[in-house]
Amino acid sequence: MNYKFDFAGVLAYWPDFVHGTWLTIQLSFAATLLGFVLGSLCAAGRRARAGWLRRICSVYVEVIRNTPLLVQMFLFYFGLASIGLPLPATVAALIVLVTNVGAYTTEIMRAGFDSVPAGQLEAAECLGLTRLQTYWSVVLQPAMERVYPALTSQFVLLMLATSITSQISTEELTAVANRVQSMTYRAFETYLVVALFYLLLSLAMRLGFWLLALVIFPRHRKLGTAI
Repeated sequence: MNYKFDFAGVLAYWPDFVHGTWLTIQLSFAATLLGFVLGSLCAAGRRARAGWLRRICSVYVEVIRNTPLLVQMFLFYFGLASIGLPLPATVAALIVLVTNVGAYTTEIMRAGFDSVPAGQLEAAECLGLTRLQTYWSVVLQPAMERVYPALTSQFVLLMLATSITSQISTEELTAVANRVQSMTYRAFETYLVVALFYLLLSLAMRLGFWLLALVIFPRHRKLGTAI
């Protein structure tokens, strides 16, 4: 092998990489927040007394979890455009990411809800708590604490999955890399740089979730135990 690495031409496009990284962070943050809310609501819906609501949530979860994210992206972006309802690539990407991660979060949170002992729910009823108060204080918080590691991993995977949005021209990190390597003809160097960016983003996210856990789960902070 006589290949000689040359990062000078690739690093000359560092402002583009920074812009792509910032958009990746924005997509990841928004999709994480909205996906958690959607998943928590659907997890509650799958445990609801109304049969029609349970069926709707179940169909949503099964459809999303059993179809590829890329197909969902194409179907939503190109499909809506073909019937006269075009959306900006970034908006379409965000909606699909939220819908996708929401389905996986639903199952994670449902497992957390199921782990809450029935005795705690009975105690909440004896104390006269409303259904909303029960879900917030007795179900949601303990359930989230139990499944927090799984949620963390899922949201990191979501950040990595934002690379798929490059296929619909979203100018995130992978799309920038595709453009840079087509101009510099240094594919190896370009994707090494991008891999490093994604690695740093993953580590930063895990650190951020660890710090967040110290805030929202004070019991672990006081006991000095890991979440």
